[in-house]
Amino acid sequence: MTTALETSTNQQIDARRVAATPRGVGIGFQIYAERAENAQIWDVEGRRYIDFGSGIAVLNTGHRHPRVMQAVKEQIEHFTHTAYQVVPYESSVALAERLNALTPGQHAKKTAFFTTGAEAVENAIKIARAHTRRPGVIALTGAFHGRTFMGMALTGKVVPYKTGFGPFPGSIYHVPAPVALHGTTVKQSLAALTQLFKADIDPEQVAAIIVEPVQGEGGFYVQPPEFMRALREVCDRHGIVLIADEIQTGFGRTGKLFAMEHYDVLPDLMTVAKSLAGGLPLSGVVGRAEIMDAPAPGGLGGTYAGNALAIAAAHAVLDVIADEKLSARAERLGQHLKSRLNALRKTVPQISDVRGLGAMVAMEFAQPDGTPDPAFTKQVQERARDAGLLLLTCGVHANVVRFLFPLTIEDALLDEGLDILAAALQA
Repeated sequence: MTTALETSTNQQIDARRVAATPRGVGIGFQIYAERAENAQIWDVEGRRYIDFGSGIAVLNTGHRHPRVMQAVKEQIEHFTHTAYQVVPYESSVALAERLNALTPGQHAKKTAFFTTGAEAVENAIKIARAHTRRPGVIALTGAFHGRTFMGMALTGKVVPYKTGFGPFPGSIYHVPAPVALHGTTVKQSLAALTQLFKADIDPEQVAAIIVEPVQGEGGFYVQPPEFMRALREVCDRHGIVLIADEIQTGFGRTGKLFAMEHYDVLPDLMTVAKSLAGGLPLSGVVGRAEIMDAPAPGGLGGTYAGNALAIAAAHAVLDVIADEKLSARAERLGQHLKSRLNALRKTVPQISDVRGLGAMVAMEFAQPDGTPDPAFTKQVQERARDAGLLLLTCGVHANVVRFLFPLTIEDALLDEGLDILAAALQA
């Protein structure tokens, strides 16, 4: 039997991965992490990489932020797990109070904690259905809401997320997301919603509309303000719960603590996860108190939901975001990033778009006729990796590169990464 101690190269470990784990768990890079610090990762061969992915937007406060690490170490000295539903702890109550105060809106709110983003989405739908006593849920094309069955049903992309896994939960519907770059206007999206109400489901049977303020896996397309206002009006008119999925957009990434702060409307429920606990698994649903109280006792929860170590990390994350002013830093870093990327468009005609809010920025590649160019995108990603820069593409659009570096990244390291990217684009 080959042991980990006998294996030292990325290639050897990857051969073991192929033999030991299913192909359905895809990986982005065939390099294996040995250690990490802030915005850098070192693999098992000792090679350093600048991390522009942050564990898919999980590490807004960077790898191993000292304050997060200290909070977890202190919690370990007390206990690691009791199951909150068996023996609760004050730190979880305090974190709920903090999120109730920090999320948009001055209305009374309550927060429930879970483990993963998909769990948060599942429970948001459960809560909306319990509150409205209705079955229907509407999502957008291009949306990504997780890999559970409800998450897959809500996700607006078949390959690779849904292939071979159906049938899915019923009463789930999709309308086109407004993406002007690809010819879908706000007016057309709203017309499709109206048609849905005429042809497929009575709006009085719809429990919720779920929307990402900025689509994550779907390409970092920002929802237009007029679209969000229209959704709010539709929900108010028909008693529908508006759910903002802030799993990828939350905790400073867009230049605000939450992306919904860029809009002049409020959601009824919000899902949060990813950067909430700085690398530990924690998610939540935050929302209007009267809606959150709809499920009966025992209807919400989970064995690991609101784990004590993750709760301790989350308190430290919120402290770091506030004390280091990471939301404002995200705005500054994002402006610098977009300026550098737009300058490259003069010499790299394949760049068809640069977009985003704050430091949640995407760069899209297209061929001269405007069709997507995933081959060039992959080539750029591989060149950057070989030069020591990790870039993520989007799950829905393989021709889109997304930038998710830690908001704590040093300015010099960001520029070093952008220099590597420029060379990869123009090689």
